[in-house]
Amino acid sequence: MKTPRHFGWSVDGRVATVTLNRPERKNPLTFEAYRELTDTFRALNDESEVRAVVITGAGGNFSSGGDVHEIIGPLVQMKNEQRDAELLEFTQLTGDLVKAMRACPQPIVAAIDGVCVGAGAIIAMASDLRLGTARSKVAFLFVKVGLSGADMGACAILPRIIGQGRASELLFLGRSMSGEEAERWGFYNRLVQPEKLLDEATVLAQTIASGPTAAHAVTKRALHEEWDMGVDDAIDYEARVQAECMRTNDFERAYRAFVKKEKPEFRGD
Repeated sequence: MKTPRHFGWSVDGRVATVTLNRPERKNPLTFEAYRELTDTFRALNDESEVRAVVITGAGGNFSSGGDVHEIIGPLVQMKNEQRDAELLEFTQLTGDLVKAMRACPQPIVAAIDGVCVGAGAIIAMASDLRLGTARSKVAFLFVKVGLSGADMGACAILPRIIGQGRASELLFLGRSMSGEEAERWGFYNRLVQPEKLLDEATVLAQTIASGPTAAHAVTKRALHEEWDMGVDDAIDYEARVQAECMRTNDFERAYRAFVKKEKPEFRGD
């Protein structure tokens, strides 16, 4: 897999860590960063050795969202006859990142400290699990710059995490959600001390990575696919995919380990 240029990337064992690393400006995203993040998450479909991902930010902040000078300024200044097409190209580019995160089979753990706003909040939202700190601030700021909350899937995904009314409040007001509030509302799985945040996120990812990889991928896909299914359709869908899991070697290994009163070793096949 190609080493990214616009963010940090490391792999330790079965866990990959993505670090948004422009700390001098609270880790904003550029056009290039969007593209490279999307390409990276797409490439993870073919990375069998990576079984879980941690995404975090450098310097005590997660991300301040799209770079004001490198993204927002150029978008506002577009005056040529191609402007409409170029604006749509950009919004589709940002949405592609969320699609890639949701489609990659590896569970993604976001480790969130400090500022987590705009597109940074969306990346956190698109992750599968989120650990935060009490001092963190999460905000979907689009309304503050005259835009709707309908950005990168926020109107579809955020209500499913924290509820329709709470999501509506954040998207209409653009206000910050404190760390304690984010945990209370279910945006964070739990709060962690800042100095322990990355370690605990990594341990969580390692725990996931040590489990049945193929089955985890099925769980992640089902959580996404079943959003627009009726209950009966979801039950039928889960019957099919669970039957697939029962054909894996990991399922047989788990049974044999149980019989021997041993801990199973999942190999992802």
